[in-house]
Parts: sequence; structure tokens; C-alpha cells
Amino acid sequence: MSENEPWEYSLHIPNDLRAVTISRRTLRLILTMHGLIGLVDVAELLAAELVSNAVRHTKGPAALRVCWSPPGTLRIGAWDADPEPPEPPVPFEREEWEEWESGRGLALVRACADVWGWQPLTREGDRGKYVWCELAALLQTA
Repeated sequence: MSENEPWEYSLHIPNDLRAVTISRRTLRLILTMHGLIGLVDVAELLAAELVSNAVRHTKGPAALRVCWSPPGTLRIGAWDADPEPPEPPVPFEREEWEEWESGRGLALVRACADVWGWQPLTREGDRGKYVWCELAALLQTA
């Protein structure tokens, strides 16, 4: 599979804080295997924040979704069963957020991603939301 072909992976996770680490490691493997190692560090941070919010602030299961769209867009998203919108990210100053125990997840997503958003979802009578972000990849051609 080349970088010119789209692909998508989904990881269904329980409501368990260990899911954050499992999601990060799975994402690292996916990106490495697809030759996108240059995106790994930022993508891991973004996925960890999205999955952490899904696990910490909801009671049900969640899922991590990773999509590649040629010519170079990586979308990372987290689904959870709570239909309530996420708290909007608060602008922060570095001195302030270093002291915060929590609440900086979406602010980090907003600061590190090229674009982010959320949408409510209804599927087979179940309600929830999907919070996502995108990273643009600058691919090098040989």
C-alpha cells in the first residue's frame, strides 16, 4: 500500500485508563508501518488527549480512529458514547497550563493540530460524539 492510497484503522477500547497507552502504542505502530514516522510524536500526543477525554469524561466504551487521505492528511479521532459536546478549549499561557492538573487536552489539540472539530453521532439508536483532528504530512519523494 502506497502513501497514495487511503486507509483507515479503528481500535475499540473499554472505559479504562490503560486504553490511552494502548492507543498511543497502536498508533505508533500504524504510522511506522505506513512510513509516517515523522508524524508519530505529535500524532501520539493528539491521540492520547482525545482518548483520555473519551475515557475520563464518559462512562461507556470508546474508539480510536486513524485515517489517511492522500495526498497527505492524517485524521485522528475518538468516539465516545456521551452525546454532550466537549468543553471548548481555553486559550492558555505556558506558565498557567503547566500547573493545571487537567483541562488542557483540547487546548493542546487545538495548538498542535492543523484543524480539529467534533460532531454528534447517532447509530442504530446509540448516541455519542466523535472528536477529531487533522495533521498535514509533508511527504518526501525519492
